[in-house]
Amino acid sequence: MSIVKINVLTVPAEQREVLEQRFAARAGAVENSDGFEWFELLRPVEGTDQYLVYTRWRSEEDFQAWLNGPMRAAHKGGGQEGGGQEGGQQRPAASGSTLWSFEVVQQAAPKQS
Repeated sequence: MSIVKINVLTVPAEQREVLEQRFAARAGAVENSDGFEWFELLRPVEGTDQYLVYTRWRSEEDFQAWLNGPMRAAHKGGGQEGGGQEGGQQRPAASGSTLWSFEVVQQAAPKQS
């Protein structure tokens, strides 16, 4: 079965738009990775300042290959628009991050008519 990685990002209100713009600017960056299955950026509606970055992978090995390859390269050196820069590096939009890991043990999809 697949694995799910959820990155929990604490994002101050004044940085929400910056975070969303950065993800939009990287649209397509993960979709061609071997073993990638799904991505969603979830914006909090009420009661929290935490965004959830949901990704689903065929295996832990596929996730690790992406994490140590394309993802690491994308986060090195910053350089995308918005958010201000210091010393050539882009400041993070999130003030904190936690990675949750899950195995998919059950799933369902809408029934086809």
